[in-house]
Amino acid sequence: MANINEVAEAAGVSISTVSYALSGKRPVAPDTRRRIEAAVLELGYSPNAGARMLAGSRTQIFALTEPLRTDTHAPTHMAFVLATAVAARRNDYDILLLTDEQAQAGMSRVAANRLVDAILVLDVAPDDARVALARQIATPTVFIGIPDDNEGLICVDLDFEAAAAWAVDLLADAGHRSIGLVGQADTAYVKSNFPPRVRAGVLERSAERGLSAAFGTTGVRHTNRQQTRRAVAEMLDAGATALILHCADDAHAAVLAELDDRGMSVPGDVSVISVGASFDLGALPVALDSIPLVPQSSCDLAVDLALQTLGPDQPEPGVRLIPPVYTARGSIAAPRSSEAPAD
Repeated sequence: MANINEVAEAAGVSISTVSYALSGKRPVAPDTRRRIEAAVLELGYSPNAGARMLAGSRTQIFALTEPLRTDTHAPTHMAFVLATAVAARRNDYDILLLTDEQAQAGMSRVAANRLVDAILVLDVAPDDARVALARQIATPTVFIGIPDDNEGLICVDLDFEAAAAWAVDLLADAGHRSIGLVGQADTAYVKSNFPPRVRAGVLERSAERGLSAAFGTTGVRHTNRQQTRRAVAEMLDAGATALILHCADDAHAAVLAELDDRGMSVPGDVSVISVGASFDLGALPVALDSIPLVPQSSCDLAVDLALQTLGPDQPEPGVRLIPPVYTARGSIAAPRSSEAPAD
């Protein structure tokens, strides 16, 4: 493999000029830059990442730490991985995916070896071990999610609390007084940061609006259709006239199957709205109103903030919440009963 001396000789310039042209640390005349680039291509020269870091230039790589566990809902998480990769590539960056189940191990490794310019953190837990590490390492870190202890961190996420409250308001304004929230798998309320926020948002706004609210999960797995249907049946039998779904795609389908088996229509018999879904709701047998989680919005902002940490104008630590958006598809209507609208 060619070295920088050979590139400099082929281009007819000094080694330092080659270094400046490749690192961007100093301006280089256009004609000179073209000769250097031609020599790099002809000789197949590729500067070592570690050497570039020692020279003070960038690696053009972001690490994305996304621990893959047995209970990970892969479709949702891969949507965020893809959105992050696309946003990074748009800014001439590549992604180094760290999938260690012990997430801080990979993060510590790339920081110690200075292999990346910044680290993006996915699948954030309420008590995430990566929080302490982010405060210790010099590599800039951006969290896509909000740990409980977020002081001094840069965090990005959908405003799940506002999304949940908005869903309750839509149902309350339509006249519903008894609603049910179909949540995610049981483990999501321990290992993830956003399902508890949705649950809290629904229950708190329901209390403020004078609604009764029941809560059920999909059980031990994200795709337990039997447990999902059982939870929905209990809510309906208790008098719920509307459902908020914050669960996986298979669980959405299980909810609609339970309604169909009972001969109940949406929204004629039951109003339904989906909150925080990152999958295509158009694949469902019934079109549902939704307040979605859009991976691109969170990941674009996270990558922008990561890039800012590398420049002179450092972003302030803090939580950046993305405002929710609502898409109406006709799945909310007034209940059939003569209940008066909630206050």
